[in-house]
Amino acid sequence: MSPPSTRPALSDVGREQPHYPAEIADIESAHGELAEPLTLCLPYRPESVVAARHFVRAKLRAWGLDELVDDAAVIVSELVTNSIKTGCQTRMLVGVRRPTDRTVRILVGDGSRSMPVVIQARPDATSGRGLAMVHRLTHGRWGVTPLPFGKVVHADLATPAPIPR
Repeated sequence: MSPPSTRPALSDVGREQPHYPAEIADIESAHGELAEPLTLCLPYRPESVVAARHFVRAKLRAWGLDELVDDAAVIVSELVTNSIKTGCQTRMLVGVRRPTDRTVRILVGDGSRSMPVVIQARPDATSGRGLAMVHRLTHGRWGVTPLPFGKVVHADLATPAPIPR
């Protein structure tokens, strides 16, 4: 008999109390976040892309920002997919924040120090367009914060009106 897996099932995600490491909390406090943060801890598996999309959609709908749901779903899908490709074995963290009343920030933290790079994909390429889409959807408002044991990629979407508190 094989030993039980130490990886939580995707159905268990959200039952644990995920949190950002201290380095990420420092980054967030420097940005003056307005709302209580929401964070989801996910395994490095393809199914996590779907879980991250559902998580971000639910928060944006709760904030009454249905018009941002589609763009945010594409963004978080691309960022989580990139994290999965790093081959890390820890957990990735997905967060949704409100750094200002006119901005929604999507964050994906992972255990890789490999920095994302926008590439010019050839027309016949089957991948390589993700960060270009993130750049286009955020109007260039995305970036990376390196950490001692990984990084956080953030992407900001402008809200059409101030988010009600």
